[in-house]
Order: sequence, then C-alpha cells, then structure tokens
Amino acid sequence: MSTTTLSITSTLALPESKYKIPQIGFGVYLSPPEKCVKSCLTAFEAGYRHIDTAQYYENEDSVGNALRESKLLREDVYITTKILSAGKDADSTYNKVVESVEKLAGKDGYVDLYLIHTPNGGAEARKLMWQALEKAQQEGKVRDIGVSNYGIQHIEEIKSIGKVWPPAVNQIELHPWCQQRDCVTYCQKNNIVVEAYCPLVRNEKANDKTLLSICEKHNVGTNQVLVRWSLQKGFVPLPKSDTPSRIVSNADVYGFELDEEDMRKLDGLDEGAKGAIVQAVSNE
Repeated sequence: MSTTTLSITSTLALPESKYKIPQIGFGVYLSPPEKCVKSCLTAFEAGYRHIDTAQYYENEDSVGNALRESKLLREDVYITTKILSAGKDADSTYNKVVESVEKLAGKDGYVDLYLIHTPNGGAEARKLMWQALEKAQQEGKVRDIGVSNYGIQHIEEIKSIGKVWPPAVNQIELHPWCQQRDCVTYCQKNNIVVEAYCPLVRNEKANDKTLLSICEKHNVGTNQVLVRWSLQKGFVPLPKSDTPSRIVSNADVYGFELDEEDMRKLDGLDEGAKGAIVQAVSNE
C-alpha cells in the first residue's frame, strides 16, 4: 500500500469477508463509563469510525450509549469487542457473547468484530469461545471474528476446533520496542489483519532520543510518529486517550509521511518480548 494514500477513512480488507476494517481505531481501555461516552463522542468528531472495547473494560454500555448519542448511522461505525473467559458450557459462553452485542448495539444489533481476548484460559476455554463466536457470526450478531494476544500455535489450533479460518484479526501489543516479528510475519502470510494495541507505549517512551529526533524532523508529536509508524507497517493502531486534545492529535497523522530512514530507525528500536509493557505473545 502506498503510504501517500493513507487517510482517516483508509480501510483494510479482512480475509474471507465482504467487510473492511477502518485502519485506525479508538481504544477505550480503562476509560470509566461517563468519561468513555464523552471520549467516544470526541473521537467521532475527530473522524474516527472504529471503536475497540472489551467485556474486561466494563464500558461496552458506554460505547453503545455514545454510538446512539452520536446520531451516526450504525453501518458507518465499526465496533470491536472481546470475550474474556468462557462460560461453563457452550450455551453460557454463547450467551456472554450475545450480552455484549446487546449492550453495544441493542437487541437486534450486531458487532462488526468480536475477538477472544486472550488464549490464557486453556484449550477447552479457547474452543468454547471460538465456537460461540462462530455461532454468533452464523446468527448475524457478529460480522467477523478474530483473536487477541494469540501466538502462532494458538491460531493454528483454530483449524482443529472450528469451521472459520483464518481469524479475521489478531490484536497484539505492537510498537517500535515490541515488534513481535515472528507472529506478525505469520499473520501477514495468512492474510490475518494485525491490530496494534498500546501503539503509544502508554507514553513511557516520550523521551526516547530516536523518537524525539524524528518528531523534530517532521514537527509533530511522539504519539503522531508512533501512530504513523503503525499505519505505514500496515497495522491497525488503536490509540487510547481520555484527553480531548490528545484524541484529536492522535488521529492527526495524515499530513506527513515517515521516510525509509525514519522507518529504519524506528524498526531498530525493537527489544523483542522484553520491550512489552503488557504481554508479548508466546509462539510455542
């Protein structure tokens, strides 16, 4: 993809799907309910059309409320959520999925993308959750299904437990200090869209000399360089903020382009799994 064509309305194709995913998303992790509604509305005003939430974040209701308050058409907003853990059996696991969809989009609504949040619950839990997502997709409650924090072996496992493969998306921690190259290469080979959470490294690298030199060169902020790096890599970054000015500036990344040297310098910052601030996937 030519980076010059990037815009806030850029989308990526999903494998085996007629739907496309907006290439920048707005994350709402740790955004408390009331603040979450305001932040989502600010994000919509700034041009974001993709919100990423999860059961674990306890703000699906707020995202649903923001969507209604925004008066945007449902089909013009892309909503992702995630199931954290399986129920005791197939039915209770499926019901957990449906509950999320109803919070976000009402009784007859749908979610664009539904992910398994983590592989950490074990093989049986992974199977129950994936099969529940497949059922929700068949029922029209979910358009596409995918995974988060999955290593290569977890994605391969899906071939033996479900009908849908590959997953549409794998959402993992990604930024210049944690590039998870083996997993990313595997996903790209299999047409799995790679979503980048923590693309801003939670501001922990704001004083990094390499990053600051690139910011100075383009006269932009650290967050803008990090989001732009992610976009130019072909990832779907999910910057998160509850500060209105930051929400706007994190999406103001289309007026400059990182050149080959900039990208090479940022690629050179990789620390592998050690660079993770949440968790690097296990590929074994």
